[in-house]
Amino acid sequence: MFILASASPRRRDLLVQIGASFRVEVSEAEELFAAEDAGGLVLANALAKARAVAAHTGLPVLGADTIVALDGRIFGKPADEREACSMLASLSGRAHEVLTGVAWVKEGREFSTVARTQVFFAPLTEEAIARYVKTGEPLDKAGAYAVQGRAAVFVERIEGSFSNVVGLPLHDTAELAEKAGVDLYDASGA
Repeated sequence: MFILASASPRRRDLLVQIGASFRVEVSEAEELFAAEDAGGLVLANALAKARAVAAHTGLPVLGADTIVALDGRIFGKPADEREACSMLASLSGRAHEVLTGVAWVKEGREFSTVARTQVFFAPLTEEAIARYVKTGEPLDKAGAYAVQGRAAVFVERIEGSFSNVVGLPLHDTAELAEKAGVDLYDASGA
């Protein structure tokens, strides 16, 4: 048993998909929204989330943070529909990078990594963007899209981890758990 320090239903669903034994405790850590380096930003946020929850539990804690980056710009969750349209217009017809910081905290020790995936978007019309944004789906997603949802039709190809684009790179998470001595499937918390 471990704790997922995240409110993300997508991260929860991915862990359920692989049969992991966990419970959710949303971290109260204050997230950073700007940094010189996108990888440093997601890593700092993932560690902060995991540390905040680990401070009051004996169980291993998993923290994660995902962003979209394009030309040195960081795209988090859009503030509103207008910003979602702007983000999607920027991604249209271009390749961008999805980065997720993954951090395990167990017994005071920390293990972390950053996963990177290239996503190639088809050119999008203003009408297609507007229709998609009106669904509400992009409003709580980094980069204003859900690859596992309606925006799947925007993606020409992906180079790297699909689950990373959803919000948690499962291979990297499992590999890091092994290094940390965390059994993803053990209900006892060992």
